[in-house]
Amino acid sequence: MKRGRFISLEGGEGVGKSTQLPALAAALRERGREVVRTREPGGSRGGEAIRELLLTGTDDRWSSRAEALLFAAARTDHVDRVIRPAVLAGRWVLSDRFIDSSLAYQGVAAGLGIAAVRAINAFGIGELFPDRTLVLLQPEGTERARARDEGASDRIGGRPADYHRAVDRAFREIAAAEPERVRLVDASGTPEQVTARLLVAIEDLL
Repeated sequence: MKRGRFISLEGGEGVGKSTQLPALAAALRERGREVVRTREPGGSRGGEAIRELLLTGTDDRWSSRAEALLFAAARTDHVDRVIRPAVLAGRWVLSDRFIDSSLAYQGVAAGLGIAAVRAINAFGIGELFPDRTLVLLQPEGTERARARDEGASDRIGGRPADYHRAVDRAFREIAAAEPERVRLVDASGTPEQVTARLLVAIEDLL
């Protein structure tokens, strides 16, 4: 059976991932692909349980190292139960976030280092990196997210602006280091325009 594809959507807070994931899934289904939509943290029963631990409570609920390990544990269950089986069955998996979020948020913004966070995840996911990671860039993203949430951001989304600027820089650095896998996508304009850009960014995989 032909292997499917694994695509992750990344970016800072409020860049439009939750809008673009279903739109991209619909566009792929129109092209005859069987699509599985998922998210991180979460995506599996175990992953969703850890999501609740990660995103609720005060910012100091977990140390940066503990937070990175929790993300890695959730991701391992997600890969084992959802992503790898779907890809091996020939489906296209679209995930709202994956390992690059950990590299950007915990590795760079929280100061653990990209190499350390990658090593934490290596045991759980092995070589299962996305075939293509699409990073949505929207300069007003964090401000849009805070306006949308009316001050009710989760414990990571509610962190200071400097933290989120570091996340944005980290995604750009990751893309520069891995240009074949990671593509930057302008998230400004209408949702339809952004979806069209995402399709261009994965055209070679279709």
